Amino acid sequence: MNFTHLAAFDAVAQTGSVTAAAERLHVSQPALTREIRELEERLGVALFDRMPRGMQLTEAGRMLAEYAGQIFRLADAAEAAVAEFAGLKRGHLVIASSHTIGTYLMPALMDAYRDLYPGVTIELVISNTEQVKSAVLGQRCQLGLIEGPYGDDAFDVMSLGADEIVAVAGPDHPLSRRRRLNAAALSDVELVMREKGSGTREVVEQAYAAHELTLEPGLVVGSQEAIKRLLRIGHAVSWVSRLSVRDELEAGNLVELPISDIRVVRQLNMLWRKNQSLTPAAKAFHNLTTGVFT
Repeated sequence: MNFTHLAAFDAVAQTGSVTAAAERLHVSQPALTREIRELEERLGVALFDRMPRGMQLTEAGRMLAEYAGQIFRLADAAEAAVAEFAGLKRGHLVIASSHTIGTYLMPALMDAYRDLYPGVTIELVISNTEQVKSAVLGQRCQLGLIEGPYGDDAFDVMSLGADEIVAVAGPDHPLSRRRRLNAAALSDVELVMREKGSGTREVVEQAYAAHELTLEPGLVVGSQEAIKRLLRIGHAVSWVSRLSVRDELEAGNLVELPISDIRVVRQLNMLWRKNQSLTPAAKAFHNLTTGVFT
């Protein structure tokens, strides 16, 4: 039994006439009669009694007509749902983001997206860069937002701009009063950094290696907010995203240290699996970020 057979049967069942059903389906009467005969042969039962004034359903025909009605109602509902999905009237978008972008850039983007597409729900998963890439490759999300290098040919990538990593401390830290420092001076103080696998940690390690220095933090913390609280206590320094401490620097709660020999700048990137079609919801988010960052 195929959809063509079932549509022919349903049209005759509803109209009670091969002539009326053929007109509804815009096919010839012989073609419609052939579809009905093939369906009866496939099922091994008569579906209609041929009467002088039309077609009358048999008991088997009435049984099939009930199922056919359910099938076509479900097909109509499926078509409407897909049309709504394509038109962004409904949908669910999962985005994985590294901490800095997820915490400091995504809230405004999510709010703007929901204003445009209120029928689409967004789920934001925040983790470190390596975990974001793994989520995209594992198809647990369609889009990933990361800071720094991505290093994998499996992705298509769009740049979202740049972010500077700066050395900061609390305003009462002894180094905060220095007018000029080099990166080596941070080896003599308590250094707190994000965990291995984070974009921030990776680009700072690369910058240190380029200057033949080794990054050796005494404290490793997986939360940017916790790092900022440690810095405000006054005993530690850290390399952090300028985006993440913009408010604290303006308020004077943290101080940028004047490191003269190292400047760390990283790219902010959106990535998705290479050769994978984006859903309408993901494509709309891609287009929204393109408008914001370019």
